[in-house]
Amino acid sequence: MKLLKLQQKIQGWFEERLPGFHCEWNLGSPGGWYYQEMAQHLGHLAWERLRPHLGLPFGLNYRSPYFHPARPFAQMLLRAHIARHGREVPPFIVLLAEIETLDQVVENQRLVQYLNSLEGVEAALAAPEHLTLYRGRVRLKGRAVTLIYMDFNNDTLLKIGREININPVKAAIRHGLLVNPRGMEPVGVKSVFEAITGHHRLHLSASTVRRTPWTRLLYPRSTTGPDGEKIADLLEWTLWHLPQLILKAVQGYSGQGIMVGARIMDPEAAIQDALAHGGYIVQSLVPLETWQEEYPTVDAAPEQIRLEPRQTDFRCFITDQGLIGFLGRFGDIPTNVGSGGGTQSFALLQSDLHLQEADDLFNRALEKFSPRLFLEIQEEVNHRAVEMGFTYLPGPIPTSLKPRLLKWQHLAGLRHYAQHLWRDAQILEKWWRQGKLEDVAPITPEEKALARLAPWEGRPALMVSDGLYNFRGAGF
Repeated sequence: MKLLKLQQKIQGWFEERLPGFHCEWNLGSPGGWYYQEMAQHLGHLAWERLRPHLGLPFGLNYRSPYFHPARPFAQMLLRAHIARHGREVPPFIVLLAEIETLDQVVENQRLVQYLNSLEGVEAALAAPEHLTLYRGRVRLKGRAVTLIYMDFNNDTLLKIGREININPVKAAIRHGLLVNPRGMEPVGVKSVFEAITGHHRLHLSASTVRRTPWTRLLYPRSTTGPDGEKIADLLEWTLWHLPQLILKAVQGYSGQGIMVGARIMDPEAAIQDALAHGGYIVQSLVPLETWQEEYPTVDAAPEQIRLEPRQTDFRCFITDQGLIGFLGRFGDIPTNVGSGGGTQSFALLQSDLHLQEADDLFNRALEKFSPRLFLEIQEEVNHRAVEMGFTYLPGPIPTSLKPRLLKWQHLAGLRHYAQHLWRDAQILEKWWRQGKLEDVAPITPEEKALARLAPWEGRPALMVSDGLYNFRGAGF
């Protein structure tokens, strides 16, 4: 017990020294677990080609279990099956996705293939219209389904329900067959951050509160500001402070509806557009130095390698067993692949060097690297990405040849953060069910009805936290 407490204290010490914030959570139907598997493969390929020419005084480890989250995600699905049916019922797990994505989303296909490779496990990829109800059981092609992971949220399900019969899916929700019960989803809306940065902050863990940027639902009102100051008119205050703020749709996806204050040309019009649309938050803009990293690119004329600052996004995958892995993305705002962003591999620094020093050495070595050889390696990585199906629309998903570097201290701190976030999310779900978050978690009556059909209460599930971290600034 004493050893465990000491370990937790050390992890907490590392977590406190890691600069960064979560920008949003996803508790409904998070993805990305298999994309990191592929990004790691491509990153290691790039490292093997780059390493002989860089002359760096350290090694890199691409194989940490945290960099391969698909396997522990699959293990969580099996734990959920056992919790519902015991060990005697053979698992038949369905990954449920929108019908138009079945032959497009590679990670869903890969996960089903992996599950089918496990002894005694069967899995299938299907759309809502493929499910049926027979004698009270949810079935796929006549077989009783034991577990479902749904790759879309409640609002999408209800939209699908306007075109097809979704009663089998609703029955699966009632029967508790869905991993990530629908009751998790209301806690994932972006406006819940107002509860954490407002009057509920004293009831949640210090790590969760520390990493939550100040957030308020945007409508005419009085409130308190980022430093606890009184704001008589939130709209007027937002207008005057817009360069330090960001406007987001409460339930936006893939960067839709994001307006970065510093880039808004007509502030009054932007605020009025957000009000007219409804369901917008105003949030403190995370400082650039927190999320900015330098990535190599080749200029055509003169031909040289240039380091370009890009936004980074660091997704933490968390289950009932704590932190299970990460997904790395880079781009502009937003980093979403569908909006022009890309993925990056991770690597553990195998050296006592401070991360800042190692990162600087890597960057300087890249600046001296042969542009032609760099492009040759990039082409090889892209070719492999296409072979793996790691593509989006017409070509390979952009993948940085330089990994995001971490040290074991960062992993220890993030384990502490994930453990407390899981616990706090359960508290928030309880408050939502008690009606205490009605003012900060606005969802439609139909979505609310779905959510109340299936409470979560901490059962095996998957949540993600999209974070903006400065690993170099931690001082390790």
